[in-house]
Amino acid sequence: MSITDPNAPKTAFVFAGGGSFGAIQVGMLHSLARRGITADMVVGSSVGALNGAFYAGDPTLSGVERLAAIWRGLQRHDVFPVTWKTMASFLWRRDFLIPHDGIRKLIDDHIPFRNLEDARMPVHIVTTDIISGDSVVLSEGSTAEAIVASTAIPGAFTPVHYRDHFLADGAISSNTPVRVAVRQGAKRLIVLPTGHACANQTPPSGALANALHALTLLIARQLVNELENLNPEIEYFVVPPLCPLVGSPYDFSRTSDHIERAIRTTDAWLAEGGLKQGQIPHELQPHEH
Repeated sequence: MSITDPNAPKTAFVFAGGGSFGAIQVGMLHSLARRGITADMVVGSSVGALNGAFYAGDPTLSGVERLAAIWRGLQRHDVFPVTWKTMASFLWRRDFLIPHDGIRKLIDDHIPFRNLEDARMPVHIVTTDIISGDSVVLSEGSTAEAIVASTAIPGAFTPVHYRDHFLADGAISSNTPVRVAVRQGAKRLIVLPTGHACANQTPPSGALANALHALTLLIARQLVNELENLNPEIEYFVVPPLCPLVGSPYDFSRTSDHIERAIRTTDAWLAEGGLKQGQIPHELQPHEH
């Protein structure tokens, strides 16, 4: 049965978080889109919310190529605009470090639908209620508010007061939201992880870089645990993340390399029957180099 058969069970693309490693998902998407492999819905958390929402607005190869061009033009300050002014504000008032302006501008400039329900396919953005720790899934309402909330790393960005909740990064409660996808009716999952810097010899430099690195480690462990405990009736296919991988999810200088490598590795995975064998890639398991 084809993954695009209209009578097939609903398929979800599930996008994990991972900072600048989100570029890896763009390469994965390029390889999938070039073969006509599509989804019925998108579920995304953190940077995966941004990639997933863009894809839901234009789920075509040309759309993915535009997303790749956006990623190749990104610099760190576009996403994490840390300046002397923000540092002084943080030190003086003990406030949050980074404004949401960078993420909000990316959304306003590049995502055409202002409300989630207006996307070309259902899109579900995962956030975390910073008071209770529960996942809050946003499927309608403001696209910008949903994505800004899902990418709001605690301590770096202020939580988003949305409806009756204070929302922060979806990574806290469900970084690779496979269970959310199942609750939304998906019976087949194609998971796009970002992986982690498994080949670094030393921790990344800087507090925020270290926090993001730790977060990507959590993502990988959490994903393995969630997949191992899924109902056996749910089919899942995990696109292998890059390995070996060096750098930091705070570093945007390797974007083009991440995209090109992800295209090649996903091409190879598909050629080897990756969408016929549901298994957890060894790249997500604990390993050394």
